[in-house]
Amino acid sequence: MSISFLVLEDGSVFEGEAFGHICCTAGEVVFSTGMSGYQESLTDPSVRGQMLVMTYPLIGNYGAKDDYCRSECIHARALIVREYCKEPSPMYGGRTLDDVLKCSSVPGISGIDTRELTIKIRTMGTLKGAVVDREEKIDDTIKGLGSTPLPSEQNLAGEVSVRRIEGHNFGKDTCIGILDCGGRDRLIKDLAERFNVVVFPYDTAADVISDHKVKGLIVSDGPGNPSHPSILKTTARTVADLSTWMPVFGVGLGSQIVGAAMGGKTYKMKFGHHGSNQPVRCEGRVFITSQNHGFAMEAGSLEEKDMIADQINVNDGTVEGFRHKDLPIFTSQYHPKVSPGQGDTSFLFDRFAKAVKEGR
Repeated sequence: MSISFLVLEDGSVFEGEAFGHICCTAGEVVFSTGMSGYQESLTDPSVRGQMLVMTYPLIGNYGAKDDYCRSECIHARALIVREYCKEPSPMYGGRTLDDVLKCSSVPGISGIDTRELTIKIRTMGTLKGAVVDREEKIDDTIKGLGSTPLPSEQNLAGEVSVRRIEGHNFGKDTCIGILDCGGRDRLIKDLAERFNVVVFPYDTAADVISDHKVKGLIVSDGPGNPSHPSILKTTARTVADLSTWMPVFGVGLGSQIVGAAMGGKTYKMKFGHHGSNQPVRCEGRVFITSQNHGFAMEAGSLEEKDMIADQINVNDGTVEGFRHKDLPIFTSQYHPKVSPGQGDTSFLFDRFAKAVKEGR
């Protein structure tokens, strides 16, 4: 049995059993509250730069299968669990999580008191942390974490966005564009029954998008800070330029980018929303949604820019979606149709399709 250590910037040290790839890594430690969906969470580009703590105590019990991946690779920097299941059920015919992590050079650590760790994060806020493979590295790691920049200080959306324009013809009459910040695979699948799709890199200029004759624009989900300078001068500027003559739908990170493009302000949350069980009040009902974000919109700043916050998180009152008073612009902080999670809010895609059809 190999021993690894989880080290936090406040000096806390958790000892556990290593699995996956044996190595040292650092990142932002966040907790995910889903009871399932560990493979989807690991491969979600929105976790870029993060070390994922699963609050459900047993992880790996149904293995891992390519069908459940949200992208082509694991984006989390480490997986932290209470108990790792070494012999998963053969029901799905998948590989062990240990094997998947090894193939992606991502470390895992089990035997951690994830309840204590989650309470610490909820109390202190999201912490920087590191997984180290030898005890003698702990002191130097703690000293180094204080000066280590947060992953969100990097342009993470730029790291996971497509590199070139991609066209997808599904035999539909209408074509829409996706400004890709890191959510293309699942988003394209959800849109295929309604539209042909052109996927654009996150920093594509408005005139390039308009040259492709798309009838609407979706700004995708993804990782990082929506107010990062590289995002504000490219993605947000493009959204602002297109917003007056094209329906725009922001999803996840895209919701915050749309808000910033319209003049709203964003802020970093204490510990964010990560998991498939976040309750959102929308149009007089409460929906359970899947989310992964560490930033949010200031409600007051939206009101000043003719935006109405019409979706609210039941747990903490944060903005989960908004719409413009006059223009065909609306957003959701979560993905309307995602696994793991509910598909009850897929009507938002229908709303976008209606706006595209009507040209507003």
